[in-house]
Order: sequence, then C-alpha cells, then structure tokens
Amino acid sequence: MILTAGIDIGSLTTKAVVVADGQLQGAAVLKSSVDGEATARTALQEALSQAGFKEDDLAGIVATGYGRIRVSFARRRITEITCHARGIYHLWPDVRTVIDIGGQDSKVILLDEGGRVRDFVMNEKCAAGTGRFLEVMANALEVPVKEMGRLSLEAVQGADISSMCTVFAETEVVSLVAEGRPVPEIIKGLHNAIAQRVVAMAQRAGWEEPVAMTGGVAKNLGVVKSLEEQLGASIRVPPDPQIIGALGAALLAAE
Repeated sequence: MILTAGIDIGSLTTKAVVVADGQLQGAAVLKSSVDGEATARTALQEALSQAGFKEDDLAGIVATGYGRIRVSFARRRITEITCHARGIYHLWPDVRTVIDIGGQDSKVILLDEGGRVRDFVMNEKCAAGTGRFLEVMANALEVPVKEMGRLSLEAVQGADISSMCTVFAETEVVSLVAEGRPVPEIIKGLHNAIAQRVVAMAQRAGWEEPVAMTGGVAKNLGVVKSLEEQLGASIRVPPDPQIIGALGAALLAAE
C-alpha cells in the first residue's frame, strides 16, 4: 500500500487529503491563517487521524495552492492548476473543462484525454466573482454565505448588477436593498454576474464538454445554475469540491 498526502493552502481555507493506492482515506478543511505552515500541519494531522495513520506512514507529501511554498515539510510543490486537473481526472476521466472558483481567484482549465493541462485562463487581478466577493455581498445583505445558493433559487429573475468590482458591487447591493428589491433577486443577480465573467473566460479558453466545477464556490447551487444557464451545458460537481486540489496533490505524490 502506498499512502500519500496532498495539502492545498488557499486564501480562505487550507485543505489536506490522505489517499492510499488512489483511494481517499481522510480529508480536512480548515480556515487559513497567518501561520500557513502550522495550519497545514494541523489539517494534515486531522486527515491522518480520520484515516487511522501517522505522518511517518506517508510515502510522500505534495503541497499546492498559493501558499504552497510555506509548507516546508512537503516533498514537492505543484501548481493548483495541475492538481485540480489531476483530481478531476481521477473522478471523471472524460471531463475536458474544469471551472475552479476559489477564495480569491477563478480559473478555467482545459484537459486533454490523459488528464493533462492543455491550456488555462485565470483571473487573479482582483477578487471579483470569487469566494471572497460572495462573502462581502453576504455581509452586505446580512445573510449567511452558505444560504446564498438556496435563496437565489427562489428568484424568478435576477437584479441587474452593473459592476463586478467588489467595492462598487457592494454599493449597488446596498442601494438595491434600500429600493426594496427582494434579497433572492439581488443574490441571483450577483450569481448571474459571476457566471457572465466566468463564461467569458471559458469562451476565451475554448471550453469543451463535459464540464466539472471545483473550489468552495461550487457548493453554491445558485452559481452552478447560473453557469449552466449561460454556458448551455450541465456541470458536474464533486461531493466535496473544496478538496479536489488537495486530492490531485495527493495522487501526484504517489506518481
């Protein structure tokens, strides 16, 4: 048996996954902190505890995510683009496009038949349309971010959101609330605006079906629905889309 681990340090959360011969054994998701290495270590220990193993049992550790350089105990460091591609390929080898929306960036990744990255388009200049964007909007609307997806599904139509700049969009949201616009319609409008931005990235990349989605925002059913409507295609979402990067890292650690 080959036991390996993957650690994905993102801007909002740190994920750790333990796999044995390609099979998921344990996973942990923690809030990222200033001390990235300590959080990574804690997440790894939680995942190992779930799996019933110790760190000494690991044959390899791969770190990924924007904070991967801070994991000194990792044997290798690999970009999150490669790791998300590997994680999705493990679940669905036929997928050709991966949409990854994380805490502070979004990516559209194209895969070849072997699961290798063929091309990608990435937005990393601002937090527009990311998990952090949704957190700010949820705070402005005084609703839990976890409820945004469900609430948006109650709306028949979405409010028009003209700006995707986090600061300006927040001002728009406050104005819409003051005008008495229903909260579900405002949320659906935000989701539609996010989808429009991501679909434009997908079109630049030359996306192909089947399509899968990873990252914490994939838990938001409203965003997924808006993306499906604007893409004109169904989107597969893993049971836990947040850990796919860490899963891919763990699988690459065994190769």
